[in-house]
Amino acid sequence: MRELHRAPATAEDLKTIPEGWTGQIVDGELWALPRPAYGHGRVTSRLGIHLGGPFDMGRGGPGGWIIIDEPELRLGRDVLVPDLAGWRTERLPVEPPADAPYFTLAPDWVCEVLSPSTARLDRVKKARSYLRERVPWMWLIDPVGRTLEAYALQGEAYSQLGTWESGERARNAPFDAVELELDALWGAEPKAPTTG
Repeated sequence: MRELHRAPATAEDLKTIPEGWTGQIVDGELWALPRPAYGHGRVTSRLGIHLGGPFDMGRGGPGGWIIIDEPELRLGRDVLVPDLAGWRTERLPVEPPADAPYFTLAPDWVCEVLSPSTARLDRVKKARSYLRERVPWMWLIDPVGRTLEAYALQGEAYSQLGTWESGERARNAPFDAVELELDALWGAEPKAPTTG
């Protein structure tokens, strides 16, 4: 199946998304995309593990964050689902109840893991929504190209803090208290099959 999108859309339209797909409303337009591939999920999971210990749980790091995989954000007319998002506990001092279905408070950090079907949406339309909502930090990770781009809100635009690739280590705001080894995000290299 191909991606589905139509406008104008409402939260009610999300109920029409096929099972196994993810739906979002960006700039009034409904986007439905198939679930991501292995590399996408692997990077998202590993980054969440890497940041969760020191920043969400305060293990070996400063704490002070709530980091969530694929939260639903209802921000104005948009319903967005970033791959990862984080809120500083000073802005979200009480955790939402376990049955809270979505957030209406914009996060302090978002991370989008790019795939061929989402790269344009993530880089353009969703980035504009995050800018409108004044999300201070945005990361874009390409699991195929094995790169990380970090951006910070400065005035009325995002300014690129840097780009890193495989083999490099980075300290990126807002999580610069802990060094990130990029190769740890990609997982183990596939092993060549052995022959008998």
